[in-house]
Amino acid sequence: MAKKVLLFGDIGIDDIVAIMYGYLNDEIDIVGVVTEYGNITRENALASVQYLKEEVLVSDESQEQVIIAGAENPMTADPVEVFPEIHGEYGLGPITPPEIEDGITLENFFTIIDIIEEYGEDLYIVNVGRLTSLATMYLLYPRTMEHINKIYIMGGAFWVPGNVTAVSEANFHGDPVAAQIVLTYAEQVTIIPLNVTQNAIVTPDMVNYIDQVGSIEIFKPMVDYYYDFYSKRDPNVQGSPLHDVLTLMAVNKEEMFTFEEYPVHIVQATRGTERGQSIADIRPFGDFEEETDKEIKRHRIAFDFDYREFFMDFMTIMSGQRFEYKE
Repeated sequence: MAKKVLLFGDIGIDDIVAIMYGYLNDEIDIVGVVTEYGNITRENALASVQYLKEEVLVSDESQEQVIIAGAENPMTADPVEVFPEIHGEYGLGPITPPEIEDGITLENFFTIIDIIEEYGEDLYIVNVGRLTSLATMYLLYPRTMEHINKIYIMGGAFWVPGNVTAVSEANFHGDPVAAQIVLTYAEQVTIIPLNVTQNAIVTPDMVNYIDQVGSIEIFKPMVDYYYDFYSKRDPNVQGSPLHDVLTLMAVNKEEMFTFEEYPVHIVQATRGTERGQSIADIRPFGDFEEETDKEIKRHRIAFDFDYREFFMDFMTIMSGQRFEYKE
């Protein structure tokens, strides 16, 4: 049976590819997408996901997918910074979606409650953007959130450089308050951090092959746009890192990863290099608060993954052909 997934995203190119991957994968059923600020504005994110649903990923099943308006601003109350140079104005690279005639609902956030009540312990949450919307759910409905099966989060950078500051990854940096709330209250959390996702590389040759035999026409122009940014920033990069696709894969392919469990703290600085830094407490006695001897929650963190398995699965799903990895 396909895993029921509620996806929280800030709708950049890798978010969009993750939605495509879930749509094409018979083992994943994305029952709802919560769109919020981050890579692009919330309004543009809503327009792009509605465009995907109504004009790109059209099927009887896709019509059941609910689009939910998430957070418009972070809990830190900082101005929102978007990244059109990386993802395009609508998170679709060079593509501008047509205007949707029916309009977009901007205040249906609590539809999340209906989805949780419908699927209960069969529901998996995958959060691949800022954590503001998910943190809001834990503040307002902590008992309801206990019914969720597992939560997978793309966020953090452990013992590697960040992608926003020298130590901070974008999702945790964008709203460190929300990130800390989720890691304080959520159970069954798996973190897929930057040090793993940055190696989920899709090369231009892979993109070209999918474009030739696959069914989604906008895939190549989007990922080419994405790669153009990364190749200019680092001429040695071999392809585009699909952070969010790798995180969604973890729902069904946990054996692909190597995990360790540690208490995690998110630095709450309002500005500066350390804002949003993710710190794993690797001390052998780090499970307890020294003053109260109270046990501290541990979270599962991915530290490595099998690229061959990633390659085979991604190419198989996106191309519709069976792939095997060859040296």
